[in-house]
Amino acid sequence: MIRMPRLPHPTPEELRRDPLPLRGRTALVTGASRRAGIGHAVARRLAAYGASVYLHHHVPHDADQPWGADRPEDVLASVRDAVCAPEARVVAGPGDLADPAVPAELVARAADALGGRLDILVANHAQSGFDGALDDIDATMLDRHWAVDTRSVLLLIQAHARLRPPGPGGRVVMMTSGQDIASGMPGEIAYALQKGALASITRSLSATLAEQGITVNTVNPGPVDTDYLSGADYEAVAARFPSGRWGMPDDPARLIAWLATDEAGWITGEVINSEGGFRR
Repeated sequence: MIRMPRLPHPTPEELRRDPLPLRGRTALVTGASRRAGIGHAVARRLAAYGASVYLHHHVPHDADQPWGADRPEDVLASVRDAVCAPEARVVAGPGDLADPAVPAELVARAADALGGRLDILVANHAQSGFDGALDDIDATMLDRHWAVDTRSVLLLIQAHARLRPPGPGGRVVMMTSGQDIASGMPGEIAYALQKGALASITRSLSATLAEQGITVNTVNPGPVDTDYLSGADYEAVAARFPSGRWGMPDDPARLIAWLATDEAGWITGEVINSEGGFRR
């Protein structure tokens, strides 16, 4: 156990917020393939805070979904528009995280593209669809969600921890889905199971990586409008928020970007709900 010295009260200079608190830091955001998605919003916030960002995408997954896929170059341009530090870079690349070899390769590729170092990992990707209620699921469904939603996240974190030199400023943020709240997700058993695993492992990972200066937290963004629902169903969900509106992608993105800053250095091992008061 490393015993840290007691710190005095912050100086007035230290209390003044840096407008670019992530200047010089580097980040990999997975699942940043749609401009309507949370990953894109997170990447834009990190870039606006001064970080260099690598955007991971897997276009075939989104192309198979009702919402379709964006062109990677359009997503890349949108994030570059948010860059505030002149020296910051924004790079994008593909990767099928169902392949067990891809997570380590992706981390190495991102670090190399951003100058040889990776500070922040935001594991935002997930398998959408191909799921069902208890009587509908089968081994193939369970295995696909396990491979993408859980196994790949742990392999990404492992590669990140192995590559990054020990020191302050390391961050891991995972994503969960409120499967432990109220009535759960009885119609998406495979997805809920694997996302629940990430929530459960958060504390163990945070204890494992603390001495390397890496914090580990998991965010439940609640229902977020990523263009997957419309009409009466959309309005019914909106009515369950006290504000009368859905969460927007930038709502959880602001929390995740803050967790990446030094201001959140004391926050680790937590599963944080960012649901806007949603009534389940």
